[in-house]
Amino acid sequence: MAKTLEKTRKQIAKKRNGAIEAMHQNSRDSKRLHKAQIRDDRLEKLASNRKKRDRPLIGRVAFFQEFARQHENQALDLEAIQLKINEFVHQYDEEYAEVRSTRRQGRPASTREDLLKMKVEALEKEYRDGFFLPDLTSEKNVQLLDRWDREWSYLPNLAWVKISATGNIKPAKFPPSE
Repeated sequence: MAKTLEKTRKQIAKKRNGAIEAMHQNSRDSKRLHKAQIRDDRLEKLASNRKKRDRPLIGRVAFFQEFARQHENQALDLEAIQLKINEFVHQYDEEYAEVRSTRRQGRPASTREDLLKMKVEALEKEYRDGFFLPDLTSEKNVQLLDRWDREWSYLPNLAWVKISATGNIKPAKFPPSE
């Protein structure tokens, strides 16, 4: 990951002939080390936030990759894709119904129930407006999707589309803008 601290420590040790422990608290070198440590922590935090934000999209692509593999990596028709999108959109319905039924009457919704409800509503809204996924109607793109190994850097190589509930297909760019 971030290596600023290691590089700074090495430079200071080289300058001081290996005696890095014998520094004054407010010396320039100790301030450099502190600054490098803060930068590494910040970069690490940003990277973890980015991975957390990208995780749902990677899960979505994996879901449709598995679907394409079940159909021998052949181009699919719009009806089959829409059925699979509908399955993806409603994947949380059973869990939401279970959490909702276990709640006693008159009690406020649990945090888990609220999160599931928000997920379901967001997916339904996205499907109405245009569901973002790799283009499964193109044979070439399905072959590229089959080679995907869950790396974010490979995803821009795929062709992307937005498919609405009415059946409209519009080309889209990766990453999705929201």
